Amino acid sequence: MIENQLNNRITQVIEESNLKHIAVIMDGNRRWAKLHNFPAIAGHNHGVKSLKNLIETADDWNIKYITAYAFSTENWGRKKEEVDFLMMLIGKTISNEIDELHRKNVKVRIIGDMSQLSAKLQDILYSAMSKTEYNTGLNLQMAINYGARREILTSVKKIARLINNNNLKIEDIDEDLISQNLYTSDIPDPDLLIRTSGEYRISNYLLWQAAYSELYITDTLWPDFAEDDLKEAIMVYANRNRRFGKG
Repeated sequence: MIENQLNNRITQVIEESNLKHIAVIMDGNRRWAKLHNFPAIAGHNHGVKSLKNLIETADDWNIKYITAYAFSTENWGRKKEEVDFLMMLIGKTISNEIDELHRKNVKVRIIGDMSQLSAKLQDILYSAMSKTEYNTGLNLQMAINYGARREILTSVKKIARLINNNNLKIEDIDEDLISQNLYTSDIPDPDLLIRTSGEYRISNYLLWQAAYSELYITDTLWPDFAEDDLKEAIMVYANRNRRFGKG
């Protein structure tokens, strides 16, 4: 009874604050593992559980969009063993969870440059997107091999080709056109950007889209991020005055 009341209250807060889109930088998996004297892979495994809990909670609370930073373009610089494990973990997790996500009407989208991923992983990701394409519930964006600078560069190149082919005039370029050529072209910008593990940077994540996102930094390491942490982030967001530079 009390739990239902709390869920109803947080759902009301979300609706009243017009919170539609939460982006998450899931940081701290390796530090969590080190803290518990586990190998790094244990931190990543526990991080998957936290992501699953976030998706379920967001769905319960009628949050429309979740975008999670799973693997950045810079992460290729990590040790090969860890990169190989992360690629395997991404593929395994999506394969294991896609039927349940589909049953819950979740729409899955991958944002990032998938061309660098293995053919097997690409097949898994494209299959997940195809299977959930027409779902109308929670929109789940997984940022895999994602980097905001590369995303913006790709957008600029697309626009340049249009100009080069005489399909666009330079005078027609505006912010909307750039947004339309990003990976996130048909979803709203994040209202709230959460970063775990206490790092005060956004690490090449959604640089264009997060121009006016509210930032919430928590010292909680990602594998420990739970429903109460999400609730706190939402309550902090709801008590902020979003002026968008207008006063």
